Amino acid sequence: MTAGATQADPLDRARTVRGVVFDVDGVLTDGRIIYSDDGHEIKAFNVQDGASIKLLMSQGIDVAIITGRRSPMVARRARELGVTHCLQGAESKRAALAQLIEAGFAGGDAALACIGDDIQDLELFDAPEIILSMTVPNAHPEVLARAHYVTDRCGGDGVAIDVAALILKAQDKWPF
Repeated sequence: MTAGATQADPLDRARTVRGVVFDVDGVLTDGRIIYSDDGHEIKAFNVQDGASIKLLMSQGIDVAIITGRRSPMVARRARELGVTHCLQGAESKRAALAQLIEAGFAGGDAALACIGDDIQDLELFDAPEIILSMTVPNAHPEVLARAHYVTDRCGGDGVAIDVAALILKAQDKWPF
């Protein structure tokens, strides 16, 4: 599904993607933040997202996580998946992306994709390194209007499956 673009446009853009930047809240989770009585924060991650992120990496697509919040669960999830590029507490996601690229994300390549759901993610959509901007169906209306591609699944419901399928099929690397 797409917003503001033809179906061929996201596929064409996906053909040269070398790295994907994921937001967390609203993309890898359903966007809810749950606090326990003792003050701990709880996030639920979809196991299918994990498998799809690993699939992307196994096919040579680098993966990064950039989030504006800080959460021990995000660091743990990134470690479990083998995602070494994880920046939390990012006040500027574009500055965080520049930091990741400088640290070697996607080999410093300027052919990147990103997926976010809220207005603070729009600055990534405008970064010159981002050739494919994606979002989820329940994203902020401004994000929906500017995305090249809208996943079929909502945040927390296996979004990475749609991302992996789009990119890997466009690159003839889809193993299924």
